[in-house]
Amino acid sequence: MNIRSESGQTPANPGWLQRAPRIPTLALFAVVALALLGTFALILATVNAERTQREQASRTSGIIATLDDIVRATMSGETGQRGYFITSDTRYLAPYRVGETDYAAGMARLRRQMGENLPADQAQLLAGISRLGDAKWAEMSGVVALVAQRRIPDAHARMLSDEGQLAMQGLRKSVAELESIEQVKLDRAVFAAAAAEARIVPSLTALFVVIVCALALGLWQAVRKAEAEAIAEGATAVAEARDRADLLAKELNHRVKNLFAVILAIVRMSARGDAAAAPAVDRIAKRIHALVTAHEVTQGAGQDQTVDFADLVGKVIAPYRSSSERCELSGGPLVLPGRHAVPLGLVLHELVTNAVKYGAWSQPGGLLRVTWESGAGHARVLWEEIRTQPCEARPEPGREGFGSALIRSSERQLNGKITRSFGDQGIVVEMAFPLEGESG
Repeated sequence: MNIRSESGQTPANPGWLQRAPRIPTLALFAVVALALLGTFALILATVNAERTQREQASRTSGIIATLDDIVRATMSGETGQRGYFITSDTRYLAPYRVGETDYAAGMARLRRQMGENLPADQAQLLAGISRLGDAKWAEMSGVVALVAQRRIPDAHARMLSDEGQLAMQGLRKSVAELESIEQVKLDRAVFAAAAAEARIVPSLTALFVVIVCALALGLWQAVRKAEAEAIAEGATAVAEARDRADLLAKELNHRVKNLFAVILAIVRMSARGDAAAAPAVDRIAKRIHALVTAHEVTQGAGQDQTVDFADLVGKVIAPYRSSSERCELSGGPLVLPGRHAVPLGLVLHELVTNAVKYGAWSQPGGLLRVTWESGAGHARVLWEEIRTQPCEARPEPGREGFGSALIRSSERQLNGKITRSFGDQGIVVEMAFPLEGESG
């Protein structure tokens, strides 16, 4: 579709003018998509690490139990053999026969559990356990046979030899070494799973920060372009630019929500059929749901709708709250006009992000307190952070970062006042704005 000026002339390169607003939007969308893919890769690695831990735990416990059964069966056989040698009573052969059967079954089970293609050290230990165990049972079998033939002196001489004692000592030593190797493997798997799970929450936090910053930057770029077109083309061009900016913002918001839905579906599909992974996947899905809810609430409602402030602040803080982050929210009923949702949501998100990175929630035991009140058509919100240790980092005078610019912009949109003060215990932010009338 061609764009004509009031004089009826078609401006040069109309296609480029139509595509230009989409270039930064697509770049932002690419950044968000990469962040989502990185988070999914981390989630998948965490699920795999936990699955490996469970498999190794099952393998280690099974092998250790089998090794204990082998040693116990050998000791039971030795007890029966000595009792038969001392008394010649065949009743003592019962525990000997049971131990012999249990030993054979235990060795067969151990070979199945260990599997094939073992490392050289484990293969050597397995062969040693089999060889020493067989040697011990051969010694005990020989003594039992000599006693049954009434060759007591020969049986006594064989028992006094070092053959059985050395075999039993070697068997115990090999069993202990194999148990130690399996325990080291289990410890490594547990450490890897814990390290992978510890990276999940920071990754989700970084993902949400990237999405909100991308949306804020996209909105800033759209506003700048609208202002440039207003100066160059007049009121009609400004209206068209704002319409395009709104459309692009809605498009980006729609794509972000679609990406959230896709990654949540992929997470659930990754654990399908694995009941043991369900608890970890459920915790991850709840975090993602909280991020989706916080993203939606920071996009605000329509001009004719209203927003409950308690619900707004609760949803913005929800993705970061846990049993270790203390938070106190209190205040009476406070219903905001729909146009206040976006500036307030972005300010609250900026504050909670700074609290996680530098403020009260950057160290254990920190407290975040948010109180609010309303009266005479005005609202007042107080944000207080109380650190467990004095705050050493202070903002540099005369230097304004992106967060400060965002707060100043939101202050104008609210037609109110946002003041910040930095004390030894942390930052205190006071927001005051009217509930009625035109916003600034």
